[in-house]
Amino acid sequence: MKGQIGLIGLGTMGENLALNIESKGFPVTVYNRTAERTRRFAERLNRAAQIIPTYSVDEFLDSLEASHRILMMVRAGQAVDEVLSVLTRRLSPGDIVMDGGNSFFRDTERRMQNMAKVGIHYLGVGISGGAEGALKGPCLMVGGPEDAYSLVESTLTKIAAQLEDGPCCSHLGPGGAGHLTKMVHNGIEYAFLQLIAESYDILRYGLGFGIERVQRIFERWKNSELSSYLMDVAAAVLGESDSDTGRPLVDLILDKAGQKGTGKWFSQTAMDLGVPTPTIDASVSARYISAHRDERLKAKTLLHIPQGEFTGGDENFVDALQDAVYSSVIISYAQGLALLKSASDEYQYKISLAEVCRIWGGGCIIRAKLLDQIRSAYVNNADLPNLLLDASVGSLLVNLQQNWRKVVVEAKSLGLPCPAINASLDYFDSYRRDRLPANVIQAMRDYFGAHGYERVDKEGRFHTEWLRD
Repeated sequence: MKGQIGLIGLGTMGENLALNIESKGFPVTVYNRTAERTRRFAERLNRAAQIIPTYSVDEFLDSLEASHRILMMVRAGQAVDEVLSVLTRRLSPGDIVMDGGNSFFRDTERRMQNMAKVGIHYLGVGISGGAEGALKGPCLMVGGPEDAYSLVESTLTKIAAQLEDGPCCSHLGPGGAGHLTKMVHNGIEYAFLQLIAESYDILRYGLGFGIERVQRIFERWKNSELSSYLMDVAAAVLGESDSDTGRPLVDLILDKAGQKGTGKWFSQTAMDLGVPTPTIDASVSARYISAHRDERLKAKTLLHIPQGEFTGGDENFVDALQDAVYSSVIISYAQGLALLKSASDEYQYKISLAEVCRIWGGGCIIRAKLLDQIRSAYVNNADLPNLLLDASVGSLLVNLQQNWRKVVVEAKSLGLPCPAINASLDYFDSYRRDRLPANVIQAMRDYFGAHGYERVDKEGRFHTEWLRD
């Protein structure tokens, strides 16, 4: 038996993808740099499984069919380049290498160009769905040469999550289009997670609700317009008790959130392209500030705030909070898709945002009921620069804004941070203004730096010799 697909990297995602691929009828050859991990995986396999464990790169390549089809599931960064350096010594023109990790899309572009010089096809495959998705069907966002994709399309589409309108797998464009889309996906995920955390914080520590009541609210929300995979997860984790103490498990988890780089890349790329994404930027920063726990514990004893008192009716305020979270989720998608459009235009990827929304509808972490409406907006207008300019979405936010404002005001009066909800409202208010105070900034920059300015009543660039004392 020869493997039709070779998979390198047997972390949880890699193992589950191997099992998924094999279950769809494709023999798989697997390899991991650490041989012991491969042995442990092999010991758990069913004897009838068409999975071939190997313990060296040479054995790995020899156990594959002549036309090599390789999926790498290794950590983004230097590890990818190291694996490629070893592989290319034995690969031949026409072979295909797919990077299924969270690589930065510009790194994928570079690697693709280098591999093309020796005739090897390279695809950047953004994979979303976590461990469960990898096993049962993830969302696959593919970028790179379309002719190479056609050679592995039958495999990728079969292992992806399946919806009524097709598999959650698509070739989105050339170059780093797939990994760019995954980076944007992860940025939206950052925001969604932060919004859920902020709503939990307001309910638990602003309104003083017990964990059981908060969990019941999330159970209700997951069957509302907020229906989504992440809301399902939130309701599940809040209902979990610690087996040793019987206490809610979430109360025993340290309040320091990690991140693996895609959020930072998202914000950096948005800054590079001049695309405002304050909700996602705030969500990335919130993780950073959570990491400074020792400083926060000291600050708590020094930075006192006036004791606020909640003034809203409990259930009415819960409904307002639901509207605020929903509005902010819409804004998060709007910011992410605005960046995706801008980057697609900049790098000439020609990514279809409607198709992105379609494949995000299943398998992936940010799948949500809301995506149907968002997809419709881009089906109706593929060149829509911002989701807020869709009449249906815009009118929805206008109708929800009073509750949105109520939540922000109440949270601030209680001294509770809500950076993502607040940044979303500020974005909405800034985007809808026909005149912002940037004119004052321009005047001041001209005063101290002679940077010049434009006028509303004349064409051209102007400078004023400002009166000084």
